[in-house]
Amino acid sequence: MACSVTSTALLSSSNPRASASAAAIPKLSSFSQSTIVPSSSSFNGLRKCSTLVSRIPRSISSRTNKSRSFVVRASSEVPLVGNKAPDFEAEAVFDQEFIKVKLSEYIGKKYVILFFYPLDFTFVCPTEITAFSDRYEEFKNVNTEILGVSIDSVFSHLAWVQTERKTGGLGDLNYPLISDMTKSISKSYNVLISDQGIALRGLFIIDKEGVIQHSTINNLAIGRSVDETLRTLQALQYVQENPDEVCPAGWKPGDKSMKPDPKGSKEYFASI
Repeated sequence: MACSVTSTALLSSSNPRASASAAAIPKLSSFSQSTIVPSSSSFNGLRKCSTLVSRIPRSISSRTNKSRSFVVRASSEVPLVGNKAPDFEAEAVFDQEFIKVKLSEYIGKKYVILFFYPLDFTFVCPTEITAFSDRYEEFKNVNTEILGVSIDSVFSHLAWVQTERKTGGLGDLNYPLISDMTKSISKSYNVLISDQGIALRGLFIIDKEGVIQHSTINNLAIGRSVDETLRTLQALQYVQENPDEVCPAGWKPGDKSMKPDPKGSKEYFASI
């Protein structure tokens, strides 16, 4: 099995960081979006408070090719691609400190990679979390922040960060791990497995306008690709900067793009 269902470890009371933090995890704001909860299925996967400096392009260009638009705006009923990302404020661990993270503080400033994972102290999860941390500078270079989320407490997050990688820990990370103990965030992004109280491996790319432009959801036993996440992010940024073009399959920076019309597309097809 990829992970186990056992409870995550809390910091022992002997840890000065854990005992020093008496502040309760802030109550998350309620969400008006309707929630689609995955149906029950067998569990064959797993198992001093400072404010994070805001590190999300203004409006996506509405320029269209003639009368057709290739920008899709979904309804406001559920947080699907094309909708505003549900906002939240929650406690997190970053640089071995307890901080607060508010998604809306990124709007107008940075893109965000928001990813959910099931539980701390499991097996597939640390491979993903550390992989994103090791590639953090590549995301930073394209004006993007990374946020990890699970239903564990900040004390569990801190204990995991303080555990060495060679023993299954995370070591220091370059981005915050958010605590979603109330499960409000997971529910609002439709990744919560309600009968198990954990989240599927959901990943969302949110642009600087605060709109979800990409989402993937893996089952518990399947880890995600940092390479594909970065490639998709770069493709998104390219078409937002070049709204009269689209990116064909497997597009990477430097590859040929396509004009989304019958005549213009022939140039691309003739080149392959």
